[in-house]
Amino acid sequence: MGDFSIGELVVILVVGLILFGPNKIPEFARQCGRAVNMFKQGLREGLDEEPAKKAETAPVKPS
Repeated sequence: MGDFSIGELVVILVVGLILFGPNKIPEFARQCGRAVNMFKQGLREGLDEEPAKKAETAPVKPS
């Protein structure tokens, strides 16, 4: 499952071209690219904030 041959990919692309038209496909690809970039940026921001939160909430040991 998940293995696509070249012929199957061509059929999927042709059906997509017929359904959405040649003008909508580049717009859709741009939106997908922006969504992926926003997702990656959110992951990076979340990873950057996590160590800072741990440092703020870390218990201070009495000396």
